[in-house]
Amino acid sequence: MNRFWRWSLQWGQPAMLYQRLLRLQPWVATLAIIFLLVGGYTAFWLAPADYQQGEVFRILYVHVPAAWLSMMVYGAMVGLALLVFIWQVTIAGWAMKTFAWLGAGYTLIALVTGAIWGQPTWGTWWVWDARLTSELVLLFIYLGIVLIFDVLADARAAARMAAILTLVGSVNLPIIHYSVIWWHTLHQPPSIRGLETSMHWSMLYPLLLMALAFLLVFVWQVVWHLRCRVLMEARHTPWLAKRLRSLNQSGENG
Repeated sequence: MNRFWRWSLQWGQPAMLYQRLLRLQPWVATLAIIFLLVGGYTAFWLAPADYQQGEVFRILYVHVPAAWLSMMVYGAMVGLALLVFIWQVTIAGWAMKTFAWLGAGYTLIALVTGAIWGQPTWGTWWVWDARLTSELVLLFIYLGIVLIFDVLADARAAARMAAILTLVGSVNLPIIHYSVIWWHTLHQPPSIRGLETSMHWSMLYPLLLMALAFLLVFVWQVVWHLRCRVLMEARHTPWLAKRLRSLNQSGENG
């Protein structure tokens, strides 16, 4: 526990956080690009067509990773909300806003690709299906959190209000996850449940590769946004001024 707190305090210092994000960014970016290329090639070229839906099923390789990520991001935000609400960790509030923006984007991707997929398979772009409706509610919660940060001038008050909304809105996560099990809906049941799956391996491994690629892209985006936020918040601090002077000196010497 003491080691955890020391680690948390180190990452909670803007100077330390910036240095670590700076070192992390190129590695995450490289891995994200590699897995996007490999995952995209296996999903859209190597994976066989579905015997019922044909080629249109390939939108699954974008829709499902985006939908998974929309819930995973919110789950991570619940942890950040606890850090803000209980321990008042400032950087957790910064991360919450970044996560909310990105989570809203992935939720929108999931809804749009789901509508595109639904048109040829269900014969309609949208139905008030339990899964679709609860995912739409998730998008509104994300946008509400972003709006709190944009409207409230006091950063601490905004983070606290956003944390409360995040914790209250977390009741929607199990509804999204279990909606296709609890209610009979048009949306198909999950193809992957724990270690069990109804998908053939030739279709499953491209999906897992694309899910990992989406996750790495998300981490890349978080690292980039947090670096920019740290620079913006720390623009008047001594450590940043010292770093800028050292960069200027190295540039002049070079």
